[in-house]
Amino acid sequence: MYGQQDISRLVDEYMANLPIPCAPQGIYVPMAYTLAEGGKRLRPTLVCAACNIFSDNILQALPPAAAVEVFHNFTLIHDDIMDNATLRRGRETVFRRWGANTAILSGDATLIFAYMLLGNTPREHLAAALAQFNLLALEVCEGQQYDVDFERADSVSTDDYFHMISLKTAALMARALRIGAIVGGAGEADCDALQDFGLNLGLAFQLQDDLLDAYGDAATFGKSIGGDILERKKSYLMICALAQGFSTEIETILSNGALSDEAKIAQVKQIYDRAGAAAAAREAIEHYTSLALKALEPLSVAPERCDVLRAITLELLNRNK
Repeated sequence: MYGQQDISRLVDEYMANLPIPCAPQGIYVPMAYTLAEGGKRLRPTLVCAACNIFSDNILQALPPAAAVEVFHNFTLIHDDIMDNATLRRGRETVFRRWGANTAILSGDATLIFAYMLLGNTPREHLAAALAQFNLLALEVCEGQQYDVDFERADSVSTDDYFHMISLKTAALMARALRIGAIVGGAGEADCDALQDFGLNLGLAFQLQDDLLDAYGDAATFGKSIGGDILERKKSYLMICALAQGFSTEIETILSNGALSDEAKIAQVKQIYDRAGAAAAAREAIEHYTSLALKALEPLSVAPERCDVLRAITLELLNRNK
């Protein structure tokens, strides 16, 4: 079996040597720029770790793992256009640095490149991996549309929120794990269990992201703090506060042209504290993390083969970026 550091090293080396074309530069320079600062490489690590649970040959999982990571970066390029975002991972977004037209076209090329990488999956597993990859791609788009719809909605329930993030964020992790299990030769029941693990892990991950967007440290988080507040995004924190009857007070703050962005963020966070939103988010993170770890119990392997996934789960529970 491979340890977490060994898997991370293999993923980093594979990603660093992707055959990204050189010309035209307008497409491929932004693609290389995006992929060069890949963040935590969480999703390809999950693919390889899932494969390693059932097989010691995780090299076969590197092509689909890279495909998942490249697809994830494609979604970030386009998300930043839709959000008018200026920072991503502590650097200018492709949209900010090269403009919307370049970001759209380079993002499209990044998506196509992801499918090209997926085509290098071992032939006996390619059809099943492709089916899962197509589902994750469609689910992420559906989740993004729900997220956009929520910005215009007067009321969004927590059930609506969890449905949205189960598609936009959690589906990518869940199906990444299933793809890894498929390549590792897992049976259907084990694939189902790992997909369930990934779904709950993804829910906890997005809740933590919502929490960090409001309460994190910009120096470590890698993007501006409070962006969700200023954009009136229906994050879990915002939904909790609105459910407590703070909608008028929040709108008054955000519509006050005399207040700086920093003051608006600080005052809305005070409302979050009064509403118990941050505490509710932390409780929900612990709940879904617990469900994720429980999903590993019925796997038909020795418990120690899941150690890497358990370690990743606990790291995400305590992350600050």
